[in-house]
Amino acid sequence: MLQDAGIKIDSVASSIATKSGRVMIEALIDGERRGLVLAQLAKGKMRSKIPDLSMALEGRFGDHHALMCRLHLDHIDHLDAAIARLDARIEQMTEPFRFWRDLLITVPGIGRHAAAAVISEIGVAVKEFFPGDAHLASRTGLCPGNHESAGKRRGGKPRKGNTHLQTLLVECAWSAVRHDGYLKSLYHRHVMKNGGYRSTTAKKKAIVVVAHAMIVIIWHIMVTGKPYHDLGADYFASLKDPERETHRLIARLEALGHHVTLDTTAA
Repeated sequence: MLQDAGIKIDSVASSIATKSGRVMIEALIDGERRGLVLAQLAKGKMRSKIPDLSMALEGRFGDHHALMCRLHLDHIDHLDAAIARLDARIEQMTEPFRFWRDLLITVPGIGRHAAAAVISEIGVAVKEFFPGDAHLASRTGLCPGNHESAGKRRGGKPRKGNTHLQTLLVECAWSAVRHDGYLKSLYHRHVMKNGGYRSTTAKKKAIVVVAHAMIVIIWHIMVTGKPYHDLGADYFASLKDPERETHRLIARLEALGHHVTLDTTAA
């Protein structure tokens, strides 16, 4: 509706669903049409963009646009209120499971709502229904497919499983890999293994690996009743044999035409 009226707030601001955007739109609805006056309503960091905003807010906003924007804003307010009521209800219903929810949110990428969703899907008596972490991963559809022919194992498609939990964990995995630690290191390891960061497929495969790791972590947390313990960003580096890694790096340097002389330092 704003685009139809020639109002280009989104070309200056990353979103119109901000406090500044809401105040400007409300002012447009109330009858203010001067771009510079509207731009002065900007708050916080948006004030540095007042010259651009003043031009973006010059348009042909009329009474019809005001009516439609009012209806849109009222609808958004209604949805926000409904979401707030549902959040309050979920908070009330998950109160008996607060201990388990607080354990789950120790995992990077899992927040309060995600933890509540996980509990609603698998319960808290996890071991009663899933004897091992592999059973839960299989039920979620995050375990690797099994494709074996003539004694050779080939990569298979992931199994079908609980689509609600699967989608949730993939979203949590994208959040988790933004935090330094084991999960981010795991993601980087598998991205490089499958083609590097320029490959969309490599990143998608790697995020499924992280989601699988997260469902395994969740199983162990729910069974042991202990919070998440991060193995650290250097976990995979610590697994490497120092001597083999030294020979590998020397070989790479010599392949580039360098002569390498090692000088052992005292620990």
